[in-house]
Amino acid sequence: MRPRKAPLPKIWVMTDERGGDPVAIARRVAHGTGIVFRHYATPPSERRALFTRVRQIARARRLVLLLAETPANARHWGADGAHHRSALTSAGLRSVAVHNRRELVIAQRAKADLVFVSPVFTTTSHPEVKLLGVVRFGLLIGRERQYIIALGGMNLVTFKKLRGTNIYGWAAIGAFKER
Repeated sequence: MRPRKAPLPKIWVMTDERGGDPVAIARRVAHGTGIVFRHYATPPSERRALFTRVRQIARARRLVLLLAETPANARHWGADGAHHRSALTSAGLRSVAVHNRRELVIAQRAKADLVFVSPVFTTTSHPEVKLLGVVRFGLLIGRERQYIIALGGMNLVTFKKLRGTNIYGWAAIGAFKER
């Protein structure tokens, strides 16, 4: 994993099979954007090859690339860090998904670098899940000192609805999909 010198990205792409071609997305997002490479349903050898292509573009364009895998695999694959529960106790850039107060407390104690809080708004990824909305999101994150990234129905418009909360940035799948 590479050492961090630049500030953490405020905008993050969460990749998966529904979100379009991650190589094309990596080519067109702004310099300094973060990517959490997931693609869980892709067969292992294809997933590794796809990650390698995204990593090459990420390096050339100064994107931060996290692998949704164990920290050991993230290091082995050459990612900048891991997006995984066990990443909370590992070295390197560490991110975790949080859906409630209990999970946020765990992330706080483990000093995760990034905390992806979801689902904030209506999302096609998890239409059956109870949404946080602006008020519950704000109450959940409070004055949290970690980098809070909102996820779930996020784009530039919904991000603006969260002004006044202690939010650092936002992440999405669909907002980066080619139309």
